[in-house]
Amino acid sequence: MIRTRRGAITAALCGLQLVACAPLAPPSTRNLESRSTVAVREDLSQRFVALIGPEAQDDPPYLGTPGTNYSRLRSFIDRQTGETAHQLYVVASYNAERDWDAAHDDYGTVLKFIPISHLKIACDGNENCDYAEEFAAKFPASELSDNRRGFSITFTDHASHAQTIMVSGEQVASQLAALAKFESRLHPVPSASDQ
Repeated sequence: MIRTRRGAITAALCGLQLVACAPLAPPSTRNLESRSTVAVREDLSQRFVALIGPEAQDDPPYLGTPGTNYSRLRSFIDRQTGETAHQLYVVASYNAERDWDAAHDDYGTVLKFIPISHLKIACDGNENCDYAEEFAAKFPASELSDNRRGFSITFTDHASHAQTIMVSGEQVASQLAALAKFESRLHPVPSASDQ
């Protein structure tokens, strides 16, 4: 019974991983230099560009399933307006239902909570169920620029459960570097010979 449930959970979680980035075009190999770099992806319309930071394992992989219980920074750039939105994206799995609906930063500032998916992936005969969720918190650019050593975002629900996700200084540095590099490609500085 346990083995069958674990197999069902593993299959469901693998399916979720495939769906997670479906709206974005596949990353090109030149943009994925290593697992510690920020990937650059365009949506199919080529209007939006996503700078997707490397995965940070928040808890051990759920039941040993790779691609679970991690977070990453994401920045979405609108090429038409120049606006950029930043998120902490979280993939979490557990054997108790959570209904995350709010987020705040280290200073208690309320952040926009973004629900993405909430799935019941397997249950045993005793109504004990496993869940897989994807959610995010939108935060201002100052969260990156003012907290170069790292910061945390806490997610909460109405039942007073809380989950705090730590963002390392290394993650912040990688995201800021990727943003600066992308910005320099959009608006190159003219060289002396161009003037």
